[in-house]
Amino acid sequence: MKIKYNTFIVKDMEESIRFYTEVMGFEVESEHNPHPGARIVLLKGEGDTMIELIQNTENEPGLYCIGIEVEDVKATVEELKIKGAKIVMEPIPITVGYLAFIEDPNGARIALIQHN
Repeated sequence: MKIKYNTFIVKDMEESIRFYTEVMGFEVESEHNPHPGARIVLLKGEGDTMIELIQNTENEPGLYCIGIEVEDVKATVEELKIKGAKIVMEPIPITVGYLAFIEDPNGARIALIQHN
């Protein structure tokens, strides 16, 4: 498993993009509009880990989750269940592959993502 991204829910996408690009030195890698009212921007810095900014009306602003890339999300979830992990969302198909969520003992969300 490798940390792929840290996801933040933002109130103002343009203000957040300016902060992460002009102040922090990240570059916009891609932008997505998965459905009306939702906007996702991926920013790249040094190394492989990215910052994912999401603006929508469904979630409160702040750190949303840490994203970990896995080769096989279904097998990973089954292995984590056996080890006692709290699964909060079983794997579902998404535009880039599959996604599942687990929770650590403190309630922090961890996204498990399998890219196609």
